[in-house]
Amino acid sequence: MKEKATPAQIQAVTTMFGALADASRLNILIFLAEREHSVGELSDRMDEAMTTVSARLQVLHGARLVARRREGRSIIYSIADDHVLTLVRNALAHASEHH
Repeated sequence: MKEKATPAQIQAVTTMFGALADASRLNILIFLAEREHSVGELSDRMDEAMTTVSARLQVLHGARLVARRREGRSIIYSIADDHVLTLVRNALAHASEHH
């Protein structure tokens, strides 16, 4: 790396990796990589209470890993940007490698 990381960047990365360190939150990101979902759709897909999924989405949103928008009475979640999608794909690819 050419650039020195700032303390703010280090903290943001720590928060991001902390959010990724939970299997259920990672599964949400994998589902969102396919397409955007409402909390209800994710709840059904994960067979978990909407309050549980909503709490997980709050952590992911706080770590800037997901974006949200209102559609009528629903909140629709998606992957925040291409960096997050690449991060998740690279992590899964790395986990699949045999060392």
